[in-house]
Amino acid sequence: MAVGLTLAVSALVPSGSAGAADQYQWAALGDSYTAGGFVGVPQPPLGDASRDGCDRTTNAYPDVVDRELDEFPPGKPVHLTNVSCGNATIADIANTGQTPISPVQPPTGGWRAVDPQIKRAKLNDGTDVVTIGVGGNSLPFGGMLLKCLELGVTPGKSCRDHYTSPPEGEESIQDKLARVQDEYVEMLAKVHEAAPNAKVITVGYPAVLPQEGSDCNRLSLTELGGIKHTDIDWLRDDVLKSLNSTIQRVASFFGDRYVDVYSSSVGHDACQPAGTKWVEGICGDAEDYWPAKLPGTLLNCAPINKRLTLVHPNAQGHANTAAHVERAIRIALLDR
Repeated sequence: MAVGLTLAVSALVPSGSAGAADQYQWAALGDSYTAGGFVGVPQPPLGDASRDGCDRTTNAYPDVVDRELDEFPPGKPVHLTNVSCGNATIADIANTGQTPISPVQPPTGGWRAVDPQIKRAKLNDGTDVVTIGVGGNSLPFGGMLLKCLELGVTPGKSCRDHYTSPPEGEESIQDKLARVQDEYVEMLAKVHEAAPNAKVITVGYPAVLPQEGSDCNRLSLTELGGIKHTDIDWLRDDVLKSLNSTIQRVASFFGDRYVDVYSSSVGHDACQPAGTKWVEGICGDAEDYWPAKLPGTLLNCAPINKRLTLVHPNAQGHANTAAHVERAIRIALLDR
């Protein structure tokens, strides 16, 4: 990481606060692990003209935290602006306009592109807190899972080999993580520039994979399907943990708080039984509006009476993240 960024960061993080006198301003940015997707009631509601295809929901951690802060305000009310969006990449936070891909009641012609999240959230010198949960789609972790699923049922093929010694046109996992680090540095610098008085809180990813790949039933799509156990171990240690370490390292460089939700979620991964798992598997339980099939693929969860959850947190997972994020926000607001 370029040492020269140190001076730029110092200039972007002044010590004073310019929060509104009557309430704190909190902006929640992030991807589907922040937005919620299939957990709770869609926000905005189904049929509302303001729906944007980002799949924010009422049981996702920003809304859960918002309700807690409303009931027990930290000195004065907190106003949440949640612009998280499913499938968002790091670039979509500060640089690029995103075209949402929600499968839920898309309009004729598809969803319209939305502005970068820092613009949608209207970050400014009156923003007190910014939470950010992003990075997985920039690898992309979901795409890697699907490739591991494909290679898992192909004799003699290894997902680990595919990404450590990749074919032409594919980045190695080392190159992916290096790129994510650079993108995260640029993104956080722009967030601080847009909200110079805000406390910035970055949120890591939970333990979606088990401590031992052999814990998974390769015949079960409610877990990780046919992904090889050795590839699950590799995905956990060399991809997911490395992604979290990258986010934490960059956040620390900027002097921002990192929220670790991995440690508290160990033992609640996608290969645990219902009631214990905080992450649904490839197929899982979701609200009725959520689809069972992934267009353009053979993945179809309808035959087993499940919906296509693609290894995302359920309500219990979001509740766990909410507890940690709420604590981080309250600590941040002590300095306001």
